[in-house]
Amino acid sequence: MRVLEVDHPLVAHKLTVLRDKTTPSPVFRQLTEELVTLLAYEATRDVRTQPVEIETPVTRTVGTAFTKPTPLVVPILRAGLGMLEGMTKLVPTAEVGFLGMARNEETLEAITYAERLPADLTGRQVFVLDPMLATGGTLREAIKFLFARGAADVTCICLLGAPEGLKMLEAELGDAENVTIVLASVDDRLDEHAYIVPGLGDAGDRLYGIAG
Repeated sequence: MRVLEVDHPLVAHKLTVLRDKTTPSPVFRQLTEELVTLLAYEATRDVRTQPVEIETPVTRTVGTAFTKPTPLVVPILRAGLGMLEGMTKLVPTAEVGFLGMARNEETLEAITYAERLPADLTGRQVFVLDPMLATGGTLREAIKFLFARGAADVTCICLLGAPEGLKMLEAELGDAENVTIVLASVDDRLDEHAYIVPGLGDAGDRLYGIAG
């Protein structure tokens, strides 16, 4: 498993505003979109491409296009939806599926309550969107679900991660080269309620302004 913490001044600045508890939901949503686009730029560095011949207004030339099947973007409901626009702006030809996953607040285990994905993901590159990598349970189950459908590799884009969650994923996935985690920051720790510290609170509530 590869972990990429994106080190860029724009990423750090936008994340700082997201962390601020006084930032209102409309601004939070806009900055999340912008931040995800920056993270997606790094996350798609190894997207599969092929040469394609095109005609410009001047001459014919060879350019680059995505291979088939195109990448699949999978936001984790509900907070992952707030990241979707930022991803599809960068990769507009990608297909989009959905996974509905929630954390049991007593056991902290992830449960899958809905999915809308192709039945066969053989050979697909999949990009999972989930703002917070806290305990790691949600991403672990999402990754297992996608590989069971035949995905070739999975890249998870998160705003924040906790060391505990990354350690758990590393223990589960070992040296798997077909899993990548891309984050804006690895924070200090989880608190007693499994919230990331310093974190930014509940991403879903801050995106939409209502309790989940």
